[in-house]
Amino acid sequence: MPYTEILALVMIGAFFLMLLAGVPVAVCLGVTGFVFGYAGFGSFLFTLLPARIFGVITNYTLLALPLFIFMGIMLEKSKIAEELLDVIGFAMGGLRGGMALAIILVGVLMGAASGVVGATVVTMGLIALGPVLNRGYDTGVACGVICASGTLGQIIPPSLVLILLADIMGESVGTLFAAALFPGLLLSGLFVAYVLILGFFKPLALPAIPAEERAALSRADLGKKLLRVVLPPIALIIAVLGSIIGGIAAPTEAASMGALGSIVLAAMSGKLSFGVMRDAVRGAFVTSAMVFLILIFAQPFGLAFRGLGGENLVHDAFAMVPGGINGQIFFLMVLLFVLGFFLEWIEISYIALPLFLPIFMNAGVDMAWIAILVAVNLQTSFLTPPFGWALFFLKGVAPPQVKTWDIYKGVLPFIGLQLIGLALVFSFPGLATWLPQAIGW
Repeated sequence: MPYTEILALVMIGAFFLMLLAGVPVAVCLGVTGFVFGYAGFGSFLFTLLPARIFGVITNYTLLALPLFIFMGIMLEKSKIAEELLDVIGFAMGGLRGGMALAIILVGVLMGAASGVVGATVVTMGLIALGPVLNRGYDTGVACGVICASGTLGQIIPPSLVLILLADIMGESVGTLFAAALFPGLLLSGLFVAYVLILGFFKPLALPAIPAEERAALSRADLGKKLLRVVLPPIALIIAVLGSIIGGIAAPTEAASMGALGSIVLAAMSGKLSFGVMRDAVRGAFVTSAMVFLILIFAQPFGLAFRGLGGENLVHDAFAMVPGGINGQIFFLMVLLFVLGFFLEWIEISYIALPLFLPIFMNAGVDMAWIAILVAVNLQTSFLTPPFGWALFFLKGVAPPQVKTWDIYKGVLPFIGLQLIGLALVFSFPGLATWLPQAIGW
């Protein structure tokens, strides 16, 4: 094995060791990229680096990231999700598991309105976990529903994951948004079916809201509340996604419209204030800075790995996988799933994924389909112990009686459901490819 390829393997090992030692991701990327790239080729390897970094920070599509992040944080800070959960919960209250169904539907709406997983999980953990536990819900089921519903923002457009995958794979954001629509609804449907089946076989684990409590709100009042609370977020979602998928607006333009729309919704609900605006802007700046810092430091890492011959190592490893291109895709899915136990989605996206993509591009595989398979797979990384971020988000806001084991146990069925969804998208590519082809993309 050539000396440079040995350096490439050692560089990957050094990156993981630094990461496990608690060093920030961006620092791990930058240090390993510069040190091992310089060891292999000297400073000559990095002559292309300024142009690559300039390409990242001037990428017009990536401007949508801070705008969508702002939109999600504004919806969280303005308590719109709290009203949504309350109204939909009463509408579903007569069913066993009605509150769990309401949590899933709010997760769909919040995911489609913002794409920010952390904001959705924390919000629903704060406003929903206590009330559903007080109504007699099984602790594990309640925790699992909240964590899983919060991760729907990973796959339902406008997802931050899809925006970054579009940049990595060279696809348009609109194409990936259209491709993700049916798989996202499929996962939501699997969650709903599981809750209904569980409510049928284990009614004590998901009791219905008592009839006397539901009687306090008349049907007419409930209908008015549904129109007032649910209709505006749906209108915002249709405006943002419809303008992108319909080709009316670019993703960045639609994101700016969504950010403005979230401010309008907050004002209409009477929750807009200087403090809310300040917190939303600050949160959007901090989160966006973290994402862009990782994107910038991923450039020297990727440049060094390719320069040292890392792509040849990956290509040779994939050539040994049996089953042709389908076997290689299956191998990639297994690898990403395992990495999800230890790494965040953004690290996997910008470190592991680019190493494998040239193989599928050269084979002529539909990259939109690969992107959706990757997005559904990465969604599980938010739920898989020990480093699933949705688990940490919920534990941070859960009541003291909720133990870490309750959360881990509760998410296991939903990890299984996500893997079923992944298998369905793998087996039936049309779930991801039909809508972009029907639109003409």
